[in-house]
Amino acid sequence: MQKRFNVWLLILAAVLFSRFIGMAFFPFADTTEPRYAEIARLMAETGDWITPWFEPGIPFWGKPPLSFWAQAAAIKVFGVSEFSLRFPSWLATLAMLWLVWRLARQIWTVQVAQWSSLVFVTMALTYISAGAVMTDAFLALGTTLTLVSFCLVMAGEGGLWRWLFFIGLVVGLLSKGPLALVLIGIPIALWLLISWREATNNLRRLPWLRGILLTALLVCPWYILAELKTPGFLDYFIVGEHIRRFLDPGWAGDLYGSAHNQPKGMIWMFWLWASFPWGIVALVSLIFSWARRKRSGIVRDTISNLGVSFLVVSALAPMLFFTLAGNTLWTYILPSLPFTAILIGRWASKCESFWLSRMRVGLAALVPVLLTVFVGLAVAGWTPLKTEKELVSYYQQTRKTGDSPLIYLDELPFSARIYSGGTALEVTQGGLRSLPGANSFQRLYVAVPRAWSEDKVAELSPSALKVMENYRYQLLAIEGLLRKKQPMSDANGIRSNDT
Repeated sequence: MQKRFNVWLLILAAVLFSRFIGMAFFPFADTTEPRYAEIARLMAETGDWITPWFEPGIPFWGKPPLSFWAQAAAIKVFGVSEFSLRFPSWLATLAMLWLVWRLARQIWTVQVAQWSSLVFVTMALTYISAGAVMTDAFLALGTTLTLVSFCLVMAGEGGLWRWLFFIGLVVGLLSKGPLALVLIGIPIALWLLISWREATNNLRRLPWLRGILLTALLVCPWYILAELKTPGFLDYFIVGEHIRRFLDPGWAGDLYGSAHNQPKGMIWMFWLWASFPWGIVALVSLIFSWARRKRSGIVRDTISNLGVSFLVVSALAPMLFFTLAGNTLWTYILPSLPFTAILIGRWASKCESFWLSRMRVGLAALVPVLLTVFVGLAVAGWTPLKTEKELVSYYQQTRKTGDSPLIYLDELPFSARIYSGGTALEVTQGGLRSLPGANSFQRLYVAVPRAWSEDKVAELSPSALKVMENYRYQLLAIEGLLRKKQPMSDANGIRSNDT
């Protein structure tokens, strides 16, 4: 048994470390990752650990700071790099993996725990988020820690688990806000409806009063300080992000992006994507079992086993909550996956069908292999990416003393911000001519849309020379003065001003 366990441990380690390839070599591609990476970089640079800044002078009210704290701390330790900024999410996923293993072992067996762990880390969304600069891994860690602690306490565990229940609340509230309370409250409330009589005594095992006081002591100071420092935060974050965004799929109040207007119920389709490939295969297997008149046994096993029923409601909670919401993303599924993985892990460990038992290994390898191949193609330049890493790097290597900062016309991509260390400028075409010192620079480096024709480039400056291009932009080196308004003669010889 020990030898078999070591084999599974080696497989898990290989999957986890394979994620390092993408973490280290895959560039930040617009928009989510470089946006959050730049916020963390600004936090590390300014030393402001209270207010995350969207850009200098504009506070970022969209998320609490826990993930930014972790990423800024990683910058302090390792410096600014793709790997350092992604590493905290990998650690959060590793912690969730251990919680999955611990709960599966408690409810069933070590073998089920092994399969549950493998299923969890090889699901599409888990594998991607483990090496991505996002807040979702920290929210999922908080909800998973609280729900696993609750389940273990209800099963008779005590000691530290009684307090980890509230620590999970702290993690969730400081990573994504009140949404954590909803995603924790739904499964607990539904499970208590099913098993109130059995759970009554064990509910008293949780230190409710002291735990709530501990949670408030660790969470409230930041919310208060954030509001005092940038008034308006609480109204935007609590009312806007958590109520208006949920009720209005086209919510126009988002200060930092745009609403993600999806058909209601789309969250269930997102579950199929997030749990790929395991969710699809397990769902098909469940449908076959149901069709073979085993439906009564499935329902009976789910209701009679308190552990199974808790896993089911915990796995379904995000989908139940977001079913009527139109403003959704597939990353909202992540808190569901630890519990989905345990349910699927039990199924995978019991597969009796020859082809299913053989297919399990292929399923486990599918997502890591596909994503690693994709990273390789992207790094080799065979897959176009919305990233400014190469363009910024070219500018940094070729610019000389007296040259301008890197300038993007009209829109500055987040990837240009993070890779330039915040020195790239966003300037309108009209503002370019009035840029302080524009005509004193030896050369202007200006990034314009790749779709610009040679004539349009010449309108900007007759001396503009394209020195490189990427998927979206072409970089112009402009020597001498920018073209100003020149007098022109019409057909009748009347002079007029034109651009």
